[in-house]
Amino acid sequence: MNTTGNTQWFLFRVSNTRAYSLVRFSMLNLCKPDSLYNEGMKVLIYSEKFAAVKDIGWHRGGQKIAYYPNGVRKEGSKGFKTMYTMTFSYEFEFDDDIVYFAYCYPYTYTELMDELNAIMADPIK
Repeated sequence: MNTTGNTQWFLFRVSNTRAYSLVRFSMLNLCKPDSLYNEGMKVLIYSEKFAAVKDIGWHRGGQKIAYYPNGVRKEGSKGFKTMYTMTFSYEFEFDDDIVYFAYCYPYTYTELMDELNAIMADPIK
């Protein structure tokens, strides 16, 4: 809300899940007029219990994924612009899990620092 940009991505988590619960999520007021979700891209998902049981980390998933104009118009520097909604459903597989949902693979501060330290440790670089 109340931002001039950077409203296309998302990263959030859900905890205290119940197995076989189907939940619908909607991200409102995104800015891009089109999305790769309309071309078949799926949401990135990380389930702590799924990772522990099947040794699979971030993976694409979700059902009934859609990206569409939502009827909201926001005033900007170049006039009014249409806002968009991205929605998807997800069925949780485990009770009491923690599940993360993201637009793209998270790049953590720790990963950044590891890469910078490797560059600084390399005498050629």
